[in-house]
Amino acid sequence: MNTAKFAKELNIREIQIGKVEQLLNEGATLPFIARYRKDFTEGVTDVELEKIATFLADKKQFVTRKEAIINSLQKLNVLTNIVQSELDKAENLQALEDIYAPFKPRRKSKVDVAIEQGLEPLAKMLMAQNGTNIEQVAERYVNKVITSVDDVVEGVIDIAALWISERLNIKQQLRRLYWRKATLKTKLVKGKEEEGGKFRDYFDYQESLNRLKSHRFLAIYRAQDEGILKVNISPEKTEAIEIIERYVVKSNQPDTVLSKAITKAYSKYFKTALEAEVRKELKTKFDEEAIVVFANNLKQLLLQAPLGGKRILAIDPGFRSGCKLVCLNENGELLSNATIYPHPPQKEVAPSKKKVATLIEQYKIEAIALGNGTASRETERFLKGIHYRNDLSIYIVNEAGASVYSASRVAREEFPNYDVTVRGGVSIGRRLIDPLAELVKIDPKSIGVGQYQHDVNQTKLKQKLDYTVENCVNSVGVNLNTASKYLLAYIAGIGPQLAENIIKYRSENGSFSSRKELLNVPKLGKKAFEQASGFLRIAEANNPLDNSGVHPENYELVELIAQDNKTSISELIGNASVVNAIDWENYKSKDIGTHTLSDIKKELLQPNRDPRNKLKAFAFAKISSIADIEVGMVLPGIVNNVTNFGAFVDIGIKENGLIHISELADEYVSNPASIIALQQQVNARVINVDKERKRINLSLKSQ
Repeated sequence: MNTAKFAKELNIREIQIGKVEQLLNEGATLPFIARYRKDFTEGVTDVELEKIATFLADKKQFVTRKEAIINSLQKLNVLTNIVQSELDKAENLQALEDIYAPFKPRRKSKVDVAIEQGLEPLAKMLMAQNGTNIEQVAERYVNKVITSVDDVVEGVIDIAALWISERLNIKQQLRRLYWRKATLKTKLVKGKEEEGGKFRDYFDYQESLNRLKSHRFLAIYRAQDEGILKVNISPEKTEAIEIIERYVVKSNQPDTVLSKAITKAYSKYFKTALEAEVRKELKTKFDEEAIVVFANNLKQLLLQAPLGGKRILAIDPGFRSGCKLVCLNENGELLSNATIYPHPPQKEVAPSKKKVATLIEQYKIEAIALGNGTASRETERFLKGIHYRNDLSIYIVNEAGASVYSASRVAREEFPNYDVTVRGGVSIGRRLIDPLAELVKIDPKSIGVGQYQHDVNQTKLKQKLDYTVENCVNSVGVNLNTASKYLLAYIAGIGPQLAENIIKYRSENGSFSSRKELLNVPKLGKKAFEQASGFLRIAEANNPLDNSGVHPENYELVELIAQDNKTSISELIGNASVVNAIDWENYKSKDIGTHTLSDIKKELLQPNRDPRNKLKAFAFAKISSIADIEVGMVLPGIVNNVTNFGAFVDIGIKENGLIHISELADEYVSNPASIIALQQQVNARVINVDKERKRINLSLKSQ
């Protein structure tokens, strides 16, 4: 794999990739490299880092596979200088496999039988095109195994077809044809009309590969897996045959037998292999595109604005089973729980209002967190009908994954004496206080990060989502004395075991008073301390830098800066007039450059700044169903799914509205994520309502 080519694509230098590789080999984590080794990597960004790490992993896989192929060829005694040269030129796994294919051991086939029966010389005559009439000569080769002229000719065709299929130059040309001109076609499996109703748009569908989009391919892929559709990917057969003929046929009048061999080479070998290859590459490509969308959605969910330390009444709404109420203190600890039945069939409105008012008064509630599931809108209207002594904002909270959390081992450990309904309510309330701290307890895939998330490569999805969680946690930072073990586990260099050790040390020794004290935690060595310490905060530390993003390795530098400016570190932090007046160039050294000094300056100006936005209250329009919606209405909504083709918006009823990519802005939009974000509050205009199919189309364009 070509490092120089990859560096050019990434618009960085090869030496930067080498430096990242060095740090990774030394045990550094990506968040640490991105934040504290910018000078060493010459400013490689976190996005570039992730791509470099993937490239290095792929390169390692490439080297391993190449070594395995070489060993196999050596054992077969077919590793010639020419083959070795071709392997050395290969730049990807596909090229390696193409070179290896003709030598790869295979099961005994009709071709092997034909060769054993001595038909190889006849096949060579056919390929040489020296005027030999194969059908006439075939009589000489009839024997007890191959008992007719037709069988001899068929055997010759089989051998010639295999030889043609092993011509790498032909395969490369056909591969180009597939990617340039192949079309994906679908056909409904007979009798699957009703079962496959949701795939109706693809019952009889075709599209060229160069126009195909990830969401359409993944939908078709799912329909094929469910036995609803048959899928074919190929170019025009005549054009493919013509390509093979250009490399095989030597005369203007191709032999009939040779023509059959060419057709068989294409149908049996090339078409089968290339269609499988294209499907695999499309799946890989579209999986990666979809996974990027899912990761962006997850990031936006994790980095939702927190309300902060407020006393919360959290409500998990429901009809027949009632609304579950839980009261939480500022730290998210459970104070009380109850159930009310304000909706049909019980419809106990008055006692339910009284219960809510009592809990709010008794526990000095400061905000209400309402889950966005079943009965959410009805419960919101019910809550707004209650008179409160103080103004209380009602926040609609995305409860995706709350049920998964409530039944999890994590929830059982936290609340062994409460049932799943109470645990689910607690999760909703804590998501309002600090979404990141609560959502890290749930498997990222269970949060519901997008359409077709279960159809993409699950290993790659998990890797990407886990990295996204890690990145978000480290970008925000964690309070060492209050963080749960689940939050601590995502800090660079920590992991689940060290997180457990930190919690145990904290419970036995009390709160940490300094970052250095981390080195007293069992099994937390210097490397883990180096990686983790900058992302951990201690609010009441003796050294104020312990509550900032300044890494301990740079404390001496900050102390020198304070000393040079005749002030203390405490007086330096937040003092813009002093910090901005410092000549930072004077503090450059061999190990500390512009990037590090710039980050230190930012931390001194705004120590421990939370990168998340401020939370805003929200209210839906007064509509109860799709029947209330008319074209032209402008409806407030919350974006609950971003895809490559647009965004889905919760407008307060059962059906979501879709803002197609073409309706996101007045100007052209290539990537919806550049315009709109998950949980974003929008005011969208209704441009179409299909009440029969329950579809609502929205627009953010100006009229």
